[in-house]
Amino acid sequence: MKANKKNISIFIIWLVHISGFLGMLFYDLDFFAGFTSLNLYLMSIILFLNFNLKSKHQTISILLIFFIGMVTEILGVNYGLIFGDYQYGNNLGFKLFGVPFLIGVNWIILTAISGNIATFLTKNKSPLLTVIIGAFLMLFMDFVMEPVAPKLDMWRFKNLMVPFTNYLGWFIIGLFTQTIYNLLFHEKEKFVSINLYAAFFLFFSSLNLI
Repeated sequence: MKANKKNISIFIIWLVHISGFLGMLFYDLDFFAGFTSLNLYLMSIILFLNFNLKSKHQTISILLIFFIGMVTEILGVNYGLIFGDYQYGNNLGFKLFGVPFLIGVNWIILTAISGNIATFLTKNKSPLLTVIIGAFLMLFMDFVMEPVAPKLDMWRFKNLMVPFTNYLGWFIIGLFTQTIYNLLFHEKEKFVSINLYAAFFLFFSSLNLI
């Protein structure tokens, strides 16, 4: 049963991202970009279905990561702190103080899949190294997404220039969220996480070529 759930999850992940990319490439980029929020919600559902939540502490940690993500982004959008001077577009849906609710969900997704992959790579023999690798994986994904974000009306920095502070902020906040995740999640799912991270990477890096 578990194997079937994972296989179905992985199939949906690749189907959605390949279909979305082909639609943007050959049909209408703006039309398919409008499904960005739906895609992220679907990916979060798939990820949560494959989570091994065993305690309220793990649930609290997920909510805490969401809270950290939202608060730091609200400070960034409204005061230019941490990440720089930027604003969110309309393709990510409902906003709270200028920040889409979905961005908090995205922090959960990236923290979880990066943390799971980092644990797989280190075999969790060094918790500190696991946290650092997880934060670097989050930073790398942000680096890949940044050039595409304005095209998809997700977010854009002032003058379309992404400052160094954005990447520094991502790494520092990533260290915090990875620490929380690594402390409270000991049994981590790897196969869905690896496929979702790979799908994100190929999707956004391919869009950089359009």
